[in-house]
Amino acid sequence: MRDQYYEQLDAIVDDLVNLTGTVRRAVADATKALLEADAQIAESVIAGDKDIDEATEIIEERALLLLATQQPVATDLRQLVATLRMLTDLQRMGDLSVHVAKVARRRMPDSAVPEHLHPTITAMAAVADSMIDSASRIVADRNVDAAGQLENEDDEMDRLRKDLLRSLLGDSWTYGVEPAVDLALLGRYYERIGDHAVSMARRVVYLVTGQLS
Repeated sequence: MRDQYYEQLDAIVDDLVNLTGTVRRAVADATKALLEADAQIAESVIAGDKDIDEATEIIEERALLLLATQQPVATDLRQLVATLRMLTDLQRMGDLSVHVAKVARRRMPDSAVPEHLHPTITAMAAVADSMIDSASRIVADRNVDAAGQLENEDDEMDRLRKDLLRSLLGDSWTYGVEPAVDLALLGRYYERIGDHAVSMARRVVYLVTGQLS
């Protein structure tokens, strides 16, 4: 019976890692829709959020069932608690990808991002993608050292957002208030995606060490 229990526990972690990949693709697709003003991709991201929510609920139910029936202690308990909290992070990252796609859709057929800011948004999306990928590998490998390194990527995301805000507030901004608001929100969305990736990594530190960072 215990062998089956540990198989179920491992399967939950595997599904969590797979869900991280799904969320990563949603963020990448939302960015593509944003920069290319692609309505079809934007709609796909928005519709796909239902699948992320459903997958989250399934994993959550399985984790709660193990908590209720197996009464785990020590590392196993931390694993399940960390999983439940990481599911929340992933669900919110999925929601943020939808927010990006909705900004893209709102400005179509034009791009919501002026051409000269494409490099900044592209860089923010690349950092977000790297952070999600790092979080996935940290969860899979329980790599505490890599969790600490993720904080450096978060600093880069913060720097990029500040650069974006400076562009919006500068004298050279000629696109009006609404586009500026959209871009300020986009900067916040990517920053929050990064924050949730860091949160996942910190859950792994808690899992391995038993200490909250």
